[in-house]
Order: sequence, then C-alpha cells, then structure tokens
Amino acid sequence: MPSDGGPLAGVRVVELASLAPAPFGCMVLADLGADVVRVDRPDGPGAGRLAAPPGGPLQRGRRVTALDLKSPEGVADLLRLVDRADVLVEAYRPGVAERLGFGPETCAARNPRLVYARMTGWGQDGPLAARAGHDIDYIAVAGALEPLGRAGERPYAPGNLIGDFAGGGMLLAVGVLAALLERERSGVGQVVDAAMVDGSALLTAFLHGMIGTGLWSAPRGRNLLDGGAPFYDTYRTADGGFMAVGALEPAFYAALLTGLGLADDPDLPAQYDPTGWPELRRRFTDRFAERTRDEWTAVFADLDACVAPVLAPTEAHRHPHNAARGTFVEVAGEIQPAPAPRFTRTPPAPPAPPSELEPIADILASWP
Repeated sequence: MPSDGGPLAGVRVVELASLAPAPFGCMVLADLGADVVRVDRPDGPGAGRLAAPPGGPLQRGRRVTALDLKSPEGVADLLRLVDRADVLVEAYRPGVAERLGFGPETCAARNPRLVYARMTGWGQDGPLAARAGHDIDYIAVAGALEPLGRAGERPYAPGNLIGDFAGGGMLLAVGVLAALLERERSGVGQVVDAAMVDGSALLTAFLHGMIGTGLWSAPRGRNLLDGGAPFYDTYRTADGGFMAVGALEPAFYAALLTGLGLADDPDLPAQYDPTGWPELRRRFTDRFAERTRDEWTAVFADLDACVAPVLAPTEAHRHPHNAARGTFVEVAGEIQPAPAPRFTRTPPAPPAPPSELEPIADILASWP
C-alpha cells in the first residue's frame, strides 16, 4: 500500500508490531506518504494489535506481513527487508532485538543508511531501562503528571495522550524525520532512542519556564493555566455540557464578560486579583449554568472571547470549523483524525485501512 503522494513518498519503513506509541509514530509516517510495512507475529489475527482493533486509526496506511522473529528463518526474512528499507522501528525492551539477531549493529552492517528507531518508555540506558512501565509511570517520573489536577486533589491521568502519543509516538516520528534529513548530508543512518520519559519531560519545557520566572509557584490547581484562574477553566452548562474559557488577555476577558452579561457589573473583582478569583468563579459558574452548551456556543459565536464548547471525540467531526477544514476523515466507515500537517505541493493521499496479510515474498518483490 505505498502512497503515491505526500512528502515522504518513496521512504520505506519496517515497523515491528507493538502497542500504542510506535504504531502512532508509524501512522504519522504513513500518513505523510511513507511506505510502511508492519511485521506482525504469526500467532493469530490479534498479534501485534492489542492496543487497537485491526483496521483502526493506529493501523491505517500499512501493508502487513507476518514473521516469526524467534526463528532463524523469520529473522533472515526481516533482514532482507532491512536491506531495502530506509527506517526500522522497534519497541522492544533494551537488548531484546540484539538477542533475536536484528540489533542496530547487525542491521547497520547490512544497510549503513538505515535509520534504526527504538521506542521505549525509559530509554536504552539508565537504572529503569529494563523495567516495565506504562504512560502514567513515565509522565510521573518526567514531572508531567504532578501538575495535572484540581486544587487539593490527587493528580489525574490525562488518558495516555502525554506519554504514549505526544511524548512517545510523535517524538519517534520527529526523530526519524531528523535522522532522514541528516542522512542526506552524511549518507549514513543512525539509531534514534525515543523514550517516553524524555519526550514527556520535553513537553514540560514551557512549564519549567513559568516556574523559573515565578509564574507557576502555587500548589496544583491554583496556577494561571491549571484551572486556578477562573478565566482559564471549564464550566458546566444547563444541559450537563461544558464550555472552555481561555480569556487570558484583557481584550478577550472583556468579551467574556460581555457574553456573560457581566460587563457592567461594578462589583465584579478585577481579573488578575487572586483574592477575587473565588467570587469570579462563583459568578461564572452560576451564569454558565443558566443556558445549554449550544446556547452558549451561539452567544460566543461572534465574540472573540476565547470561549469554545467542550466536544466529545465522537462529535468533534461535526463542528463547523472541523468540517470546513476536513480535520476528520472517514476510513472504511470509521471517523478518524485526518493526516496533519498540510502541504501545498505534496499533499498525502487519503488514509486507507491496512491491507490484508501479504506473504513476505510479495513484500520483498515490491521493494527491489
């Protein structure tokens, strides 16, 4: 299923089947036009697809074959793919690929131009490198979990968006792209060590800047951007929905007050006086509870107040802005996020579900 479009057209990627982070990174590469071949295990249709149903978004845009990488024959076939590939992506614990016979040194000896991308939670070295973990553990150690939560409450896990996907799969894709670009100058590939703990820490760069300047010094849930400020928070509406408010700047805050009908209230506390924040929150809470989410959406439709409805993943595709931009697409009858970003000269082809399982001989024949 090689793409005939996209900025990565012609780039060949071998993906060793794994769970969410690496498949997401390879989805991004496939979305951008790379010819991605996923190597599943031969022990049934669920092999290598435990994190998402077959044909789901994380599996799209692939050709699929199956190899027993614990057998000499399977490893030999994999190495024949490596000979023809630009990128290999694996997500084993450190040392596993070496023991199985297709570690970075073995692959580089056969194909010096190969970019060998390794996706792990803790990285290839360090005291925790060999330990098990999940998204919540990586973001905890990275300092990305502690700030998340309401004042006086325990931290909450934001799904697995930060560790698995932003700090993991997206970091992997960025590393692969950077290594491919560098290869154009040097002519030689290299190993990309993409660790979710590193990527999650990287995502806190702005937070560290705020801490350094004293703009993030209060306990969790009491700072400007963590729900502590009443003008940067969510509010329940009359129908049980929510509105998101991000009116940080004075002009947007003034528009917020206009929409809420509070612009002429002389008793309203000043925006940036924290002592008045409890009263502001109470007033905003009471006012938002008077109308439904759709009614408030209509109120703020023509006001530049940084106010938006909180949409569920299952309804986001119907928002007029998302519909106009084609932010979501339908793949085999399923609504999925569209490839991003966008390109003027080399737009990628629409994503497609993965192909049926192909014999390794057919894959090798298509990669001369």
